[in-house]
Amino acid sequence: MVNLKPLFSDITWGAGGSTADLSLRLALHLKKTGHVSNLHVTCTNMDREKLITALQSAHEGGIRNIVALRGDPPAGETEWHPAAVNGFSCALDLVKYIRSVYGDAFGISVAGYPEGHPDAIEEVTAQDILTEREKIRSSVRNGVTYVCREARYVKELAYLKEKVDAGADFILTQMFFDVAVFEQFVEDCRRCGITCPIIPGIMCIHAYAGFHRMTSFCKTRVPEWLSSKMEELKDNELGVKQFGAQVGIQMCRALFDLGVPGLHFYTLNLESPVYAITDGLGVTSGLSKLTWDADATLMAAVGSAWARVGDIVKSVYGSGTVREMRKDGTAVIVVTSWSLAGGQHPTAILQKGSYNKIFQ
Repeated sequence: MVNLKPLFSDITWGAGGSTADLSLRLALHLKKTGHVSNLHVTCTNMDREKLITALQSAHEGGIRNIVALRGDPPAGETEWHPAAVNGFSCALDLVKYIRSVYGDAFGISVAGYPEGHPDAIEEVTAQDILTEREKIRSSVRNGVTYVCREARYVKELAYLKEKVDAGADFILTQMFFDVAVFEQFVEDCRRCGITCPIIPGIMCIHAYAGFHRMTSFCKTRVPEWLSSKMEELKDNELGVKQFGAQVGIQMCRALFDLGVPGLHFYTLNLESPVYAITDGLGVTSGLSKLTWDADATLMAAVGSAWARVGDIVKSVYGSGTVREMRKDGTAVIVVTSWSLAGGQHPTAILQKGSYNKIFQ
């Protein structure tokens, strides 16, 4: 992303701090190479002392921007639970702690959910009557309607305001594909007294499978026009990329018309989808033609994340380490949960969709 000169670059954080050391090293490397690091910190399954140590190391290394998050449940679990008795229980705890210990030394951002947090989105029946506001953020998947009901949505806004009042400087939103949903969310935030900048999260559409899995995992609203076109193009790899770029360009223009202070791209470690959008917006010129998805030959969309050589994944055969990632998503995996004679481990060749990444 050096060609784009972003205001900041995110470094994500694995569940339970599984990538804490690596994430910190990457953030420090970004800083040393002239970038502004925005280090994600989560408290899911995270020991309090380990988290405090990580924050102190970040501060000592010159990192000055933190995304305070609760985090998703660890791999293999469907419900979130606080870590240990002495752990932080939510993002609000993190914000309060950082401000109490470091004052204004860190810039802090927190997550906002225009459609409601995935945990708050529920299935509704044909007999349920949705309000006009609920209809705006509702989604339909396989004929079933899902929505964050108004009462729960109001509670989420109140909690978001608590995070801001505790010291968060700005809000980064979950991805969305309906700008009207974001517009309504900003209006609701302003109405309840949240005045800080709200930066929209843009997920770049790059492949049909990844789009389908990510929107399913996050329970994202997909407008009918977008869903229909993606189904039409699902077997046309190039067509999906070109259409995805146009969707991103149109969304960004609409967001600029709303006066957003910036754009936050979920890149999935790929440059060209972002450059295709920035080229289309006139922010950059010709960068999409100069880049190619080198990572795409080593990575494949798996669940809500990406798998690459060296990652730990699980399948019906147990857990193991990715030794080779083929272009079609097939992975060559050393099954470390099995031990053969002499301490050897069997190798499995698994098709895309038959394995899941354990941590990032």
